[in-house]
Amino acid sequence: MLYLKCKENVEIQKKDVLLKDVATIECEEKNICNKCKELHVYHFEEENKRAVISALKVIQLICKEYPEVLVQSIGETDTLIEQVKVGAYKGWKQWIRVVVVCLISFFGTAFTIIAYNNDAGVMDIFEKVYLAVLNEKPPGVDVLEISYAIGLAAGIIVFFNHIGGRRITKDPTPIEVSMRNYERDVNQTLIETADREGLEEDV
Repeated sequence: MLYLKCKENVEIQKKDVLLKDVATIECEEKNICNKCKELHVYHFEEENKRAVISALKVIQLICKEYPEVLVQSIGETDTLIEQVKVGAYKGWKQWIRVVVVCLISFFGTAFTIIAYNNDAGVMDIFEKVYLAVLNEKPPGVDVLEISYAIGLAAGIIVFFNHIGGRRITKDPTPIEVSMRNYERDVNQTLIETADREGLEEDV
């Protein structure tokens, strides 16, 4: 008995894809297990940087090489394989990309907060509260504005579960959860598209 656990998404740098790249396998016969890990699954061409491999295709390859092995699949039914170039943005290009993303995030967030405060009329509300409590207009920047700014920053830190480079709790941040959901949806869409277009490597 050989247990096969295919992965949902795999990123590799080489053109030749082996079984150990797309799945985890376990078998009592370590010799067969080690040989199965080296089975050739797919080869990337120059124009093709993405492929979808069915678990049935992997099982077929194993059974063709070792007919006496009974394969039990306990993982994903399809695996999305992407060929990536890790060294494509090293050096100054990487730093430029990081700086651009940081600037877009900073000014985009600042504009969003300013636009929200303007639409909601937060400053007018603070002025009315100040008048209702102290019966006078606030002299410039008041306590409510300072408290609001501090509370906004503290709320962002608590919500995103990060302060600097440190995580406050062990729970995943909302951004990490959203990114995982987005990645899962993208993978599923690419797999279904490949299946509809007949591009999936299947039996």
